[in-house]
Parts: sequence; structure tokens; C-alpha cells
Amino acid sequence: MTETSTIRIDHLQGHDGTRIAVHRLGDGPAVIMLHGLSSSAQINWQRYGTAQKIADAGFEAIMIDQRVHGSSDASTDADAYPQDVMLLDVEAVIGALGVTQFDLVGYSMGARLCLGLIDRGMTPRRLVLGGMGLEGLLEWTRRRQFFLNALDHFETVRPGDRDYMAIQFMKTMKIDPVALRLLLMSMSDMDRGVLAKVTMPTLVLCGEDDDDNGSADALVAALPNAQRGTCPGTHMTAITKPEFGQAIADYLAG
Repeated sequence: MTETSTIRIDHLQGHDGTRIAVHRLGDGPAVIMLHGLSSSAQINWQRYGTAQKIADAGFEAIMIDQRVHGSSDASTDADAYPQDVMLLDVEAVIGALGVTQFDLVGYSMGARLCLGLIDRGMTPRRLVLGGMGLEGLLEWTRRRQFFLNALDHFETVRPGDRDYMAIQFMKTMKIDPVALRLLLMSMSDMDRGVLAKVTMPTLVLCGEDDDDNGSADALVAALPNAQRGTCPGTHMTAITKPEFGQAIADYLAG
């Protein structure tokens, strides 16, 4: 196997010493990649070829499993979830990696984390916000309630219920519902003023049938230096399409 097709996995310390899994593929300028809620680096970035496309374009894909997700720790101790703990984790991991210049890519929850990091002073060269619209950033409490309601029915959900697909995905991913609830409550509301800080070139990339997080067009209009990208699919399926990963690779290589 070539260097660009071999995944290297390390466990680094996040906030408070929590073990955070970091998956790396390729050799070149760094691209930090943050997955969506209940997913993982392996599912969002590796399984459907996005990381490989980025590596083939001459970059190093650095994919972080957030706490409670993938191969990272999932404590059920409430003290392990201070406000914005995932942002603290990512900052600790990037510091441990010693990476000072990088592009930043996020999908859904990961896109929201990207803006949280920029709000705290992070300055990536370029930004890709996947599966995200304006309302998903500014109306987090409403979006969070959907997932909290799903967790209320974690053991009793039945086919046909509104929460069925979300819960089945959580179960497939072996998500601990207690840990996930704590993690959801650690995420802060986002002020609209954050958007003005996103001055770096930005691609807002969504499936043509994805409005789960609101309007991608409205998000593009609200950002200082953004463009819209579209690929086939819904919020759950767009990230599985080859066009999704290719759009990111092309944007970063352009």
C-alpha cells in the first residue's frame, strides 16, 4: 500500500486528559476534518472515499473522533463535559500535533465546531462547511431538542417513529446515550456576530435535498467570503456520494 492509502491512528490527549483518536492519511499540507453528530472519522471521511481524495490531491487528512464518538473516550461522568468541551479537545489535539497552518473541514456538527473554533481565535487558511445552513448555526437549541427527544426514546423507538432512523444510526455507531446527552448539553448557542469572523475563503457544501440544518444559501449570503457547492443527496446521504469528497478535494487544490 502507498503512503496515501494507509491510515495512521494515534490517541492524543484532549481536554482533561480524555483520549481522543486521530486518524491520518496522506502527506502534505494539513486538512483538519471534524465529523457529524453520532458519526466518526471512519464513517464520515474514510468509508466513502473523501479522505482518500484529499490525500490524492496532495494533502494530509487529519480526522478527529470527537469524545463520545468513534475510538475516542466516552465518559458518563458529568464533570467530563464542561461548556464547549469539544472545542477544548480540538484545540488540545491540534496543539499536540504541532500543526500551525491548516485547512478546516466539518460536516453538520463538525461544521458548527469549525465556527466555534474560529470564534475562539483559530485562523484556518480555508474552510469547508458541509451539511450546514444558517439556522443550524443560529438556532442550536431547537436542533438540539430533536436529538434530546430521540434519546428519550432510545430504548422504546419503533419503526415508523419520527426518531427511528436517528436512533438506529446511534445504535449502529455504538453511541452511549448517557454520554451523548451530556455532550449535547455542553454545546453553546452561537451568536450571529461569529459569522463576521469567518473571513477566510469558505465552501458551503450541501446535498441538493438537504435542508436539515436550514438554508445553505442563506449561510453563504451571511458569510464574508463564501461560495456554494452542491452535490446529490440528503443530509444523511450526501456525504456518501463521490461528488461530495471530490468537491472538497477540488476546492482545496484550486
